[in-house]
Amino acid sequence: MRKLSSVKPFLAHPFDDDKLKEECGVYGVIGTRDAANFVALGLHALQHRGQEAGGIVSYAPEVGFSSARRFGYVRDNFTKASLMETLPGALAIGHVRYSTAGSKGNTQIRDVQPFFGEFAMGGAAIAHNGNITNAEALRKELIERGSIFQSHSDSECIIHLMARSLQRNIPERMKDALRRVEGAFSVVAMTRTKLIGVRDPLGVRPLVLGKLGEGWVLSSETCALDIVGAEFIREVEPGEMVVISEAEGLQSFHPFERVKPRFCIFEHVYFSRPDSILGGRSVYETRRQIGVELAREAPVDADLVCPVPDSGTPAAIGYSQESGIPYAMGIIRNQYMGRTFIEPTEQIRNMGVRLKLNVNRALIRGKRVILVDDSVVRGTTSLKIKEMILDAGAAEVHFRIASPPTAWPCFYGVDTPEREKLLASHMSEDEMRDHIGVDSLKFISLDGLYRAVGESGGRDARTPQYCDACFSGDYPVKPADMIEKGFAMKTAAE
Repeated sequence: MRKLSSVKPFLAHPFDDDKLKEECGVYGVIGTRDAANFVALGLHALQHRGQEAGGIVSYAPEVGFSSARRFGYVRDNFTKASLMETLPGALAIGHVRYSTAGSKGNTQIRDVQPFFGEFAMGGAAIAHNGNITNAEALRKELIERGSIFQSHSDSECIIHLMARSLQRNIPERMKDALRRVEGAFSVVAMTRTKLIGVRDPLGVRPLVLGKLGEGWVLSSETCALDIVGAEFIREVEPGEMVVISEAEGLQSFHPFERVKPRFCIFEHVYFSRPDSILGGRSVYETRRQIGVELAREAPVDADLVCPVPDSGTPAAIGYSQESGIPYAMGIIRNQYMGRTFIEPTEQIRNMGVRLKLNVNRALIRGKRVILVDDSVVRGTTSLKIKEMILDAGAAEVHFRIASPPTAWPCFYGVDTPEREKLLASHMSEDEMRDHIGVDSLKFISLDGLYRAVGESGGRDARTPQYCDACFSGDYPVKPADMIEKGFAMKTAAE
């Protein structure tokens, strides 16, 4: 039997290398029997946020803390009764993850969250969504002061900072630790009696609060409340810490200096599930409205509007409705690709995107086709899809992209290529059109995207309402570690 640490990490779609990927989703439950089972269901609903690995920690007074961490899908691990029986108790938290850009393919089981630590006043587990932009500086400082790290994750810094705090209880130690942290974080944590949720002052990553009978739920998205029948109460506010216990109920604290929030706008574009609610708005309706704005900004004569499934579907519907051009499923996604080709041969690799997408040839032949996709990152998938559409006999191919050009890497919890690998970092819109080889290529403007998410006046250039650094290069928190390595921030000329 192989050791867990030697198992090769599972990747859901090994050919889908041309999308930005959220690194993780977090979930927590308190006050209900068999809390770990509810956490497993919640993580299943958050699987789109992280498909490489998952973990659950629970607490029961009779056995103490219990944990399980596994590579692969939630459904393949945390639905087994033999495993779930080892996670008893009315309090549990969980985490699903992608690997970060620096550790892709090198993940070990010790990197899988939640992380656990024993303190003088008892144990605590923590699950983190986001990215600590000063993690390397913190890690160096902590190691010099005697800390011994067990993982490659920046999130482990929080545990060590908590251990060194002189505060008398774990929530206060967590406040101490997070005040040292820069970047983006939505944290779900637990002690023997408390469930804790915290968002960074800018509120870059999402975190919501729900009610489940007499118990409570914390989740990255509202869709994971729906799956367990929990009532959505509200979002955890930017800079807020909620501490929930059966004895004292829900308590709210604001341990950070208040600043203007900068929620990640790409959550609206791609990361969140379309059946979730963000900022009081339906994600599906926002994406449909992006398509409406695209049709107004970039009209073109054509016969069909086709989404690049599945993420381009709501925007394609909006484009069709606004333009009056018929909507059609010109590309069909193979929904069962997940575990088919974990270690593909070179011949299969060369098939590329055809393993999961196929063109509806009878529909496409002879037609002028508008393809609506959520983003263009490296451009590799766009090239392959264009070739498939032309091979099927399309008369013209027009790309419409439901986000502005992705020209800058994200340092706040998104797996992004280096800047030089982003097509928009060194090509204009027309140059990208010629590179991909389509009849036209248009992105929604940044103002158009802001209008679609409800900002009727567009983007306020002086104080932007969202974090849009991947489009604008305007980083709300300077990426200290990356600047130390030589990353060049945006100049006035750009």
